[in-house]
Amino acid sequence: MSAHDGRILPQVDLNGADWRRSSHSSGNGACVEVAAVADLVAVRDSKNAQGPALVFTPREWRAFLRGGLRHT
Repeated sequence: MSAHDGRILPQVDLNGADWRRSSHSSGNGACVEVAAVADLVAVRDSKNAQGPALVFTPREWRAFLRGGLRHT
């Protein structure tokens, strides 16, 4: 289990996740991959597919895409 926004989230099983790379990737290997898993968004380094991944709620991911977190 891990702490997240004051909540405890279970470990997320990323086996079998459908990882996708941005269409804006340059192809030089310096990319991130994203997968929707269990109502969460997982992000990993494409060069280290077996390494760690960051996991966000959909709200956090939308805030990231907008360019910043909004505190409510």
